Amino acid sequence: MNIQNKIAEELGVRPQQINAAITLLDEGATVPFIARYRKEVTQGLDDAQLRLLEERLGYLRELEDRRTAILKSISAQGKLTPELNQSLLAADSKARLEDLYLPYKPKRRTKAQIAKEAGLEPLAVNLLKDPEQSPEKAAAPFVSKEKGIADVTAALDGAKQILMDQFAEDAELLGELREYLWNRGTLHSRVITGKEKEAEKFADYFEYEEAINKVPSHRALALFRGQSLGLLSLELVVDADAPAPSPGASRIAARFGIRHKNRPADDWLAGVVQWTWKIKIFTRLDLDLKMRLREAAEEAAIEVFAANLKDLLLAAPAGFHAIMGLDPGIRTGVKVALIDSTGKVLATDTIYPHPPRNQWDASISTLAKLADQHQISLVSIGNGTASRETEKLVKELSKRHPELGLRQIVVSEAGASVYSASALASAELPELDVSLRGAVSIARRLQDPLAELVKIEPKAIGVGQYQHDVNQHRLARSLDNVVEDCVNAVGVDVNTASPALLQQVSGLSQTVADNIVSFRNELGAFQTRKQLLKVPRLGGKTFEQAAGFLRIPGADNPLDSSAVHPEAYGVVQRMAKENGREPNSLVGDTAFLRQLRPEDYIDETFGVPTVRDIIAELEKPGRDPRPEFKTAEFKEGVEKITDLKEGMITEGVVSNVADFGAFVDIGVHQDGLVHISALSDKFIKNPRDVVKTGDVVKVKVMSIDTRRKRISLSMRLDDAIEPGRKPGKQSAETKNKRHHPKQEDRSPQQGSLANALNAALKKP
Repeated sequence: MNIQNKIAEELGVRPQQINAAITLLDEGATVPFIARYRKEVTQGLDDAQLRLLEERLGYLRELEDRRTAILKSISAQGKLTPELNQSLLAADSKARLEDLYLPYKPKRRTKAQIAKEAGLEPLAVNLLKDPEQSPEKAAAPFVSKEKGIADVTAALDGAKQILMDQFAEDAELLGELREYLWNRGTLHSRVITGKEKEAEKFADYFEYEEAINKVPSHRALALFRGQSLGLLSLELVVDADAPAPSPGASRIAARFGIRHKNRPADDWLAGVVQWTWKIKIFTRLDLDLKMRLREAAEEAAIEVFAANLKDLLLAAPAGFHAIMGLDPGIRTGVKVALIDSTGKVLATDTIYPHPPRNQWDASISTLAKLADQHQISLVSIGNGTASRETEKLVKELSKRHPELGLRQIVVSEAGASVYSASALASAELPELDVSLRGAVSIARRLQDPLAELVKIEPKAIGVGQYQHDVNQHRLARSLDNVVEDCVNAVGVDVNTASPALLQQVSGLSQTVADNIVSFRNELGAFQTRKQLLKVPRLGGKTFEQAAGFLRIPGADNPLDSSAVHPEAYGVVQRMAKENGREPNSLVGDTAFLRQLRPEDYIDETFGVPTVRDIIAELEKPGRDPRPEFKTAEFKEGVEKITDLKEGMITEGVVSNVADFGAFVDIGVHQDGLVHISALSDKFIKNPRDVVKTGDVVKVKVMSIDTRRKRISLSMRLDDAIEPGRKPGKQSAETKNKRHHPKQEDRSPQQGSLANALNAALKKP
C-alpha cells in the first residue's frame, strides 16, 4: 500500500483527496489556506484532517527513507533474499523494520561474532538440531588454543552466544513477544529506600501497580519523572505468579522447536533459552515498551496542551476598551500600565498599597486620577502574588469613585514575565522598565488574548500537563500548529497587528511580517489588500496564502475587511451584476443573501463549498469566531487556601484541562482540581466534553489539604462531603489490581520445560 492509500484508509477518505492535499502541501500551501480556500481541490478536507495528514505524511516518508536505506545496506552485504525483501516492503512501522534489520545491522564485534570467527557455529547448529548429543562430547573437537578456545566450557559458551544472538534477532519472535508483554505486563513502581521524604509528592506511586497498557498518560509521565529524579524504581513484571519457565522463555523454545525430553543436550538448550530471554530479549523489550508507554503518554499530554492552548488563544476578547493593567506585588509594589483601545501605552506608574509601605489611600487616589484622565473602563489584574489583595484595592476604588464605572477582571499572568524580558518586548516597549512591561501585557491580554499571547512561547503560558517531560520538538511543532490555526481562524488587522501576530498568518515569515510593519510605519496604513504586493519579499505566492487572513477594517472595498479571498472577488461581482446590485450593497443584506442559490455562481474554479462560504461571510464580514466576553465573580473574603471551607460553593475560571479532570482558579493562588468523575452527573471519557480552558464555572469545595496545597472541587453541587476521600479517587484495591493470565492461557510448553528452566535459572 502506498503512502497516499494508507493515509486515505486511516482518515476514511478517498485517495484522490489525499493526493490533492499532498500536492498542495508540497507546493508550499499551509493547512489553514488549504482548509479555507481549497475545499474544491481536497473535496472538503477540514483543518483537523489536514493536520493529521501532514503528520502521518511526515512519518510515512521517514519510514520509506529508512526502508530504502535498510534495503540498500542488506543488499550491499549480499544477504537480501526475495523473502526478506518482501518482508521489508510489507513492514508498516519503524519497529517492524528495525526488528527485520537487526540480524544485518552493522555492529561492534559481539561475543557471538567472535565465536563464529573461531569456527563454533557448526557446534551451535548441531546441538540445536540434535539434542541427543552430549554437549561436552560434541564440544571437545572444537577446543583449540590457536583459536582462543581453551577448553570445552569455552567452546560451549561460544555456541551459546551464537544461539542467543540467533534467537534474539528473530523478527517474528520479537514482534510476538513485544505484543505479549504489552498486553500482559504490569508496571510496578516503588519508592527508592531512603528517599521517602524527598519523594513526598510522588506518594501515590510508592506502592503502585497497573497493567502497562492501561496506565493513563498523566500517571505514566509522573512515574517517569519520579524515575528520572532517582526517587522511584520502575519494573515491568510479566505473569509474576506463573510457575517457571517464564512465558517469554516458553515462546522462544516453541519458536525454535526446543522441547525437554531428558536428552543429553536438553538442559543446556533450556539454559540458552532462559539466558536469551533474561539477558537479550526481555532487557530490550522492557526498554521498548517503556518507551512505547512514554511516547503514548507524551502524545496524549501534547494533545491536552494543544487543546488547552487553543481554548486560551480563542478566549473572548474584551474588545476596543481603554484598559488599566495591574501586575500585583507586595514589597516591590503594584505595577500599573494604561493602554488605549488599540493597545498603545498611555501611562505607567507603580503604587505601594500593601505592606510594608501600606499606602492604601494614596494608591487609590493615584489609580482614580489615572482612570479619569485616560477614560479607563476595565481593570485587568494579574492572578499572581497579591492578586486578591489588589482586587480588593480596585473594589475599594470603585466604591469610592462610582462615577468612573470601572469593572475589574482577574486574568492569568502566566508568561508575562517571560514576555517582559524578551527581545520582542524590548523592541515593542524600549522606553519601559522590564517590570512595567508585564503590566502592559496583562492589560493587552484582556483586550485581545490572541494578539498578546502569540508573543509568548506557548510552553510558558502554563496550560500544559508535564510539558517539560515530553519530546520538546514534537511539542513545539504541535503548539505552533495550534497558534497558526487560531490566528488564521480569527484573522488579523494588518494595520494594527504586531510582527509576532503577523508572522503566524498563513504564508508569512518573520522577515515579511517585519517588512509589513516597516511599510505601514513609513507609508501609513494599508488602504487595500493589493497594496500588500508592494511590501518587499511579499510576492504572488505569499499573497495567495496570506491575503484572505489579512483584514483592512474601513477599507473602501468592504471585501478587504472580510474573509473573502481576493481571488474570489469576481464571484461577488457576478452575484451583484446578475441581481442588478452594487457589490458593496450586498454586504450585510442578510435577507437578500439567504435567497441566493450557491449552485448558480459556481464555475471551473469555485464550487458550492466556496460560494457558500462567500455568502456566509457577506452576511457578517470579518465576524469573530470567539465567544462573548464574560468574567467570574470570586467569593468575597476568600483570598487564600486557609479561607476555604468544605461545602463552600463559589465561581471560578477553568485554568487547565487534563485527561483526569479540570483545574479551576477560585482566587486563592492555588488552583483546585475537579476530578473527571466530579465534572458531570453523566459518565464522561474526556473532560473537554464538559469544560474547556477559560470557562466560568460554579464549583463546590470537597476537601482541602493545606500541607500539600491540594484543593478538591466538584461541579456536581449536590455532592455530599466525604472526609478523606477525593471525588472519583480509586480505592487502593481497584488502582493496584493485578493482571495475571488464567492458567489455561499459558503456553502449553511451560509444563514440559518447567524443571529444566528452573534448574537453568539456578546455574551461574
